Amino acid sequence: MITAGGTVPGTSPARPEPDARIWRAVGDPLVEPSGSGALDGETVAVKDLFAIAGHPIGAGNPAWLAAAATEKAHAHAVAALLDAGASVRGIAQTDEFAYSLMGVNHHYGTPPNPRAPGRISGGSTSGPAAAVAAGEVTIGLGTDTGGSVRVPAAFQGLWGFRPTHGVIPTAGVLPLAPNFDTVGLLTRRHETLRRAASILLPQDTASPGEAVIAEALLAIADDEIGRAVRAASGILDVATEGAFTPEPGWLAAFQSVVGAAAWSAYGDWLGSRMECLGPDARARFAQASTITPDAAEAARRVIGDARARIRSWLGERILMLPTVPAAAPPIGASTDQLRVRTMSLTIIAGIGGLPAVNVPVTLSSGLPVGICLVGPAGSDLALLDVAGEVST
Repeated sequence: MITAGGTVPGTSPARPEPDARIWRAVGDPLVEPSGSGALDGETVAVKDLFAIAGHPIGAGNPAWLAAAATEKAHAHAVAALLDAGASVRGIAQTDEFAYSLMGVNHHYGTPPNPRAPGRISGGSTSGPAAAVAAGEVTIGLGTDTGGSVRVPAAFQGLWGFRPTHGVIPTAGVLPLAPNFDTVGLLTRRHETLRRAASILLPQDTASPGEAVIAEALLAIADDEIGRAVRAASGILDVATEGAFTPEPGWLAAFQSVVGAAAWSAYGDWLGSRMECLGPDARARFAQASTITPDAAEAARRVIGDARARIRSWLGERILMLPTVPAAAPPIGASTDQLRVRTMSLTIIAGIGGLPAVNVPVTLSSGLPVGICLVGPAGSDLALLDVAGEVST
């Protein structure tokens, strides 16, 4: 006899099929822990850019996956989490080659947004974010170049962390733009984020001081998000500072440096395979292919000057700003303007090479967004502790 629930008495209900928009490969677990420690019992969704021994890297593109070799060793960050007691539940989807912020993948579909159904997930760490938000894992392991951990964290009501550039090794991770690439984390709980980060991070080399707000950055976001930043700033007794204004050319220079690096990494392979990309990714790579060496070098000089200015202005302070300028739009809506506004905020940490954490915030509509804290280089763990104070 089969019960009304569709199962035979005495048997367990059938496990639902993994959502292919979230997972490329999944197990129970896919990889067992290799040690025991601070992450005992935690489960991880790994972005499909990280090497996992015994599996190829798919990079969000079926043609790349078909040609990819099986990895012989885990990426540094994956091995560290396994050694601390975590298990890998599976390999989670990414925007193609991580070259996007919106979470839309032409081949595998847009991962669902459990906190805002029918709206985009944010990317490019889209699959791990959706897995964490849905409660299928406790930790998402991803990369953040121009906001690819922080944006999905904000759109899905999660904690999201980008470390100081270079402090967590990217060994075993497919690159997008090494000048900006970082290994990042997503969690539902601050305490989980703090424990996971402590496994991957070295000891801090800097201590953050007072917090500050830049009016020019608040103005990029919707009014309600700006008010949320101001409300949270009261917890840290923030002084408003209007003197910092990003230069108009910073975003274009950032995009040129990233584009040149992306084409350097994948251009030879894509040269005769552009049709294997989805329309959005194809357009970005086509644009990247036109960046000349002289233009890329000029952009790198702009970024070098911008990094020095950002670090000099911030000093030992913490910058509070919106993570995203608006809540996640509905799937299928145009995101061109949202992308520009979002990157105008997220590139501050990226250009500066600075640590940044998304603190989840809910708007009056019930939609999730986030407040971003950006700290001095090397203040990663202390910045996470301050972020925990802001959320209380």
